[in-house]
Amino acid sequence: MNSIIKQPSAWVPVALSFAVFAAMLIYIGIAGIPVRETDEGTGAHLFQIWLVLEVLMVAFFALKWLPKMPKSALLVLMLQIAALSLPMSIVFSLKL
Repeated sequence: MNSIIKQPSAWVPVALSFAVFAAMLIYIGIAGIPVRETDEGTGAHLFQIWLVLEVLMVAFFALKWLPKMPKSALLVLMLQIAALSLPMSIVFSLKL
């Protein structure tokens, strides 16, 4: 797993998930818990764009590395999915 995690297709999705998670926590810390409005706003659109990009990056990683190094790639894939669930857990728990 050490050599495969150094590949950008492995660590970029994890780093991006942590960055989105941190941005959400900072926003909630500064502005408070957002209330649901009819217009979704910029934050919701950015979240949707991030989600699409994240799925594409994880799919690219899976298609590229699972055939070459299945065991290591599966471990990194589980890490990517766990990191993906962090920002999504905020959205689901706050019902945004």
